[in-house]
Amino acid sequence: MSESLIVPRMADMAAQGKTPEILFWVGCAGSYDPRAQKVTVAFCKILNKVGIEFAILGQEESCTGDPARRAGNEFLFQMTALQNIETLKMYNVKKIVTTCPHCFNVIKNDYPALGGEYEVIHHTQLLASLVEEGKIASFEKTGDKITYHDSCYLGRSNGIYEAPRDILNALTSDVAEMQRAKEKGLCCGAGGAQMWKEDEDGDKRINIERTEEALATGAKKIAVNCPFCLTMMSDGVKAAEKQDEVMVYDLAELIIDNQKW
Repeated sequence: MSESLIVPRMADMAAQGKTPEILFWVGCAGSYDPRAQKVTVAFCKILNKVGIEFAILGQEESCTGDPARRAGNEFLFQMTALQNIETLKMYNVKKIVTTCPHCFNVIKNDYPALGGEYEVIHHTQLLASLVEEGKIASFEKTGDKITYHDSCYLGRSNGIYEAPRDILNALTSDVAEMQRAKEKGLCCGAGGAQMWKEDEDGDKRINIERTEEALATGAKKIAVNCPFCLTMMSDGVKAAEKQDEVMVYDLAELIIDNQKW
């Protein structure tokens, strides 16, 4: 498949009198973090391939305000959220997809109270539906052992456990669950704005503990659905000095790696 991408901006489509089927909310990590940018590219490649008409806000997109609210700065959250809601209203946005569960959760569950009501889906939900509909086909199903980490905001906060696993089951015949999974899954250590907090001296970092559980499965690939989890689990693998043996991937990347388009 060609590496070229078509990623329209909402402003350009509006100037042409067009309204895309879906707005892809890229998020701060997906825009600025080099590792998460690869996930953004992988997801856009899939959208291009299956013919879903989408657009991004580009420079008009701001942080959702989620870190501010979780850290207790309600004023900053509402100021940021209201600005985003006005932008979305300007383009008459109805449906939003995100690759970040933090963005997904706050837009889906917190924005309605401020007047922002949309159909919000996570990219794993969209990808799972595309797999089920046969729009993403020709997988070379492997026997690679892959373990999956449930992110807090997709899992416990929103009850989405099966869509990511449906994708994995289409990719491999060997999905290895961690000891703590689904409703009992352990946070990667970044949730609730904890990514920017220093641990107390002597404390065992949560991402280290969670990575140890992943490594205990014997899997050589750790699948995640969140840029925060991607960072924390990758750091845990490095801390265990297993970076030459075990890789951490977003599910969109695994689809790109396994497809035969």
